Amino acid sequence: MSQLFGSIEGGGTKFVCCVASGPGDIRDELRYPTTTPDETIGRAIDFFEEQEQKHGKLAALGIGSFGPVDLEKGSPKHGYVTSTPKPGWENTDFLGRMKKRFTVPIGWDTDVNAAALGEHVWGAAKGLNTFIYLTVGTGVGGGGMIRGRLMHGLVHPEMGHIALPHDWRADPYPGRCPFHGDCLEGMAAGPAIAERWGKPGKELSPDHDAWVLEAEYMALGLRSFVCTLSPRRIILGGGVMKTPGLVARIRSRLLALLNGYVQHPAIVDDIDNYVVPPALGDQAGMLGGIALAKRTLATVNGQN
Repeated sequence: MSQLFGSIEGGGTKFVCCVASGPGDIRDELRYPTTTPDETIGRAIDFFEEQEQKHGKLAALGIGSFGPVDLEKGSPKHGYVTSTPKPGWENTDFLGRMKKRFTVPIGWDTDVNAAALGEHVWGAAKGLNTFIYLTVGTGVGGGGMIRGRLMHGLVHPEMGHIALPHDWRADPYPGRCPFHGDCLEGMAAGPAIAERWGKPGKELSPDHDAWVLEAEYMALGLRSFVCTLSPRRIILGGGVMKTPGLVARIRSRLLALLNGYVQHPAIVDDIDNYVVPPALGDQAGMLGGIALAKRTLATVNGQN
């Protein structure tokens, strides 16, 4: 009988909890809005307690959380959601609350790194050791792998907060990021689209001018990542990227902005397979948590 693992995809808008052994064996899942830390984390705890009553003790848990988060083991705030703009969540000991209830190994990472890991194990990054995963929704987050290791450093990647060229005459919108104004997230995330155009992106037609501008800002961001991280593939997830035709626009603008400088065939001859949607679709983060749980258990057992 397969071991069962728990996953939490902790997003700023919604949480997704599930119990599974892998993509083909999802026993149960729960999706609900992100509210206060007490209510939101409490619902996750209740879910896994119920699942353990049904299936027995889980082998491990994996948590991918919106951030910023503290990933530094040994830090007094390891496992915390730290300087987030999400009201009520600043300095929340997310991991600590889960550890108080569950004694199994618990993996902890950003939501985008978890989704990237899921795509590496089962999806669009399978077989690749260096790639990035970007999600564009309520915010813009980025993660991925370099030489087979999830991206960690002083803290963790904050790809949504890179600076962009901003033509103020063509686009006077000041940006929505409370920290940086017109960074990539401030210009390209869902709330920025809604504020700039007066309605959510899902209510705009695919040929609306909003998507020309969105493709421009996203391609500017991708150009920076291609030139600094040299990923073997770029995966674009999140609700905004589901807009029909948007990913194709981004590919076209990325090629134009690179202007022939990066001559690798993966970009020059095969851009459609270089910038891609997640193969796991909306399950990338949820299954990424399962992959993170499995990796954590293997590490504890000395297998990784």
